[in-house]
Amino acid sequence: MFTMSLGDDGAQLRPLEPWQAEEFLAHMDRARALVDPWIPFAAAATDLDSARALLQRYADKQAADTGRIYGIWLDGTLVGGVLFRIFDAATGSCEIGCWLEPAGQGRGLVHRASRKLIDWAFDVRGMHRVEWIASSANTRSVGAAARLGMTREGILREAFPHHGVRHDEEIWAVLAEEWRAAR
Repeated sequence: MFTMSLGDDGAQLRPLEPWQAEEFLAHMDRARALVDPWIPFAAAATDLDSARALLQRYADKQAADTGRIYGIWLDGTLVGGVLFRIFDAATGSCEIGCWLEPAGQGRGLVHRASRKLIDWAFDVRGMHRVEWIASSANTRSVGAAARLGMTREGILREAFPHHGVRHDEEIWAVLAEEWRAAR
C-alpha cells in the first residue's frame, strides 16, 4: 500500500515498521558484516526483541516527526534501507543514512532511495539542509554522498568511537537550492 518504485528492476522503497521485525532481523543477519564495521546499527538488532525495539524507536521518531526508516526491497526481499536518523523540521536540517546487504550492492539502490528521501525532505517538508555523516574509512558511504552531489564540509577527527577505534567522521551536505539547481 505504501510502496514507491525505485526503477524498472523491481526495487521498491517502503516504510519499515515494528511488525516487520522478523524480516528485518533476517536482513540484518545478512548485512551485519558490511554494516557493523561502521555503525552500531547492526549491533542494535541481534534478536527479535532488539530488532522490534529498533523499529519501534523509529516508529516513535516518525510519530514525533524527528526521524523515519525505510527498507529497500529487491524482488520481494529486504536488501537494505535508508533513514532520516535526525529530522529537525524547526531548524530545517536532517541527516540521512543508509545500509545494504551484499545482494543489494552495485545496483544504485542507495543512490535512488537517497534521492527519494532528499526530494521529499526539500520538496514536501521544506527542509533547508540534508546532511550525510560517514566514517572517512567507509569509502562506499563517502562515495555515495559524493555521487549524490553533496559537498564535503569537513572532517571531525576521531569523533566517533566504535568497536574500540576512534573514527574520523566526514560531514557532507546539500542545501535545498543546490539540490533543485542540480536537478
